[in-house]
Amino acid sequence: MCTYQTQRVELDGAAKGAAGWFTVTAGAVYVDHPFHACHEHTVNIDFTNPSEGPSARTAVELTEESALALIEAIQQALAAAPPGLASATGTSA
Repeated sequence: MCTYQTQRVELDGAAKGAAGWFTVTAGAVYVDHPFHACHEHTVNIDFTNPSEGPSARTAVELTEESALALIEAIQQALAAAPPGLASATGTSA
């Protein structure tokens, strides 16, 4: 069953789409029927920059298990890095 609930978040990063790299300013996460993945439902994540139009979009469709594993991997990677290293305000070498 689709939830029709979309969680939106402001982001600061970059992604590579069909037209090359673009600045990512927004994200959306929702559970729905996938467009391409061979599953009944997936956790869908869109990385976008609305000000650059529809071509500034990268999307992933993950199983629930894969989405949870990705969350854990992100948390582990951040925990293993020195504090502030991945921060926009962190110091650069």
